[in-house]
Amino acid sequence: MSVDAATPGVIAVVPVRGGELPIGGDEAVAEAGGRALLIGDGTEAAASLLHGVAVELRLCEQPTFAPGAWAAGLVAHVRDEQVVLLPANPDGRDLAPRLAFLLDRPLLAAAVAIDLEGTTMAQQGGRVMETVRVDEPFVATLQPGVRGVERDPSRSCIPAPCALDEPGGDPAPDVQVLEVLPADPATMDLAEAGRIVGGGAGLGSAAAMEQLSRLALAFGASYGATRVVTDWGWAPFERQIGTTGVTVHPQLYLAFGISGAVQHTAGLGDPEHCIAVNTDASCPMMGLADLAVVTDAPALVAELSRRLGVVGDTDSAVGSPLDPPPDSLNAADALVAAHQEHDDV
Repeated sequence: MSVDAATPGVIAVVPVRGGELPIGGDEAVAEAGGRALLIGDGTEAAASLLHGVAVELRLCEQPTFAPGAWAAGLVAHVRDEQVVLLPANPDGRDLAPRLAFLLDRPLLAAAVAIDLEGTTMAQQGGRVMETVRVDEPFVATLQPGVRGVERDPSRSCIPAPCALDEPGGDPAPDVQVLEVLPADPATMDLAEAGRIVGGGAGLGSAAAMEQLSRLALAFGASYGATRVVTDWGWAPFERQIGTTGVTVHPQLYLAFGISGAVQHTAGLGDPEHCIAVNTDASCPMMGLADLAVVTDAPALVAELSRRLGVVGDTDSAVGSPLDPPPDSLNAADALVAAHQEHDDV
């Protein structure tokens, strides 16, 4: 769907926590033509992150996540919309079916594109795109990382506050938030990861891939892999990034030994920062990167592991780091310095 102008009849509903947009939130707003309703705590701060994307914003400030109460209170605000779109992040996936039930509409989940008549959905692990058409209003969720966001500085709006309607009768049982735990990069859903370190065939061995997974944790990142790596058994399938794996949308992506086949890059979304390490300076991944490091990926993994104190047998994993090539030393200097000085990237 075009984002050149607001699309009547389509609105994005974006759950917000702590003034931050969820992963895929900006994409959902863009897919809805810039029309959105933000709900949660810190909606004003989250709205500021949509400059250049949103043309109509309504802010519904709520103290805690309560999808049952939110859905009941939102019905009056979205009843007249042909399409209600939510990002397919955990909160969006929790709220969407409740809204669909109360609105008595079908739910089209995990779409990659929408229009007023239905959605396009990825099936069979992304190998098949299916168009689903409906002849009635519907609720949909949009997979993060599938469309990207093109910001236009001329697009702006003044957010308007809105209040949830109080549902009549006894409130239905709702989610109770007992504690919010920070995500563990080692176990979190790869689609939700803000930082990802990816490994490809250029790492040369399963041991090198294992060492890369430890190095990723030192960077506060999750680790991913190409299809070749998972096919060879060097990494589990749930770590595969691409059209036949997981679609991601990280802020930072570090690619070690990845050539950049379209099956992989199509699942990368639109990373804000991308660093690629490869001996082939002309491979597609290097062309996509903001910073391309021409050096031996296994040697750089070994040197970074040594400097960051990553536990593991780096000698057997990626070859002896005792005498790494000079370009790997220079690259290690730059990446370690960036990690120490810009840990908020």
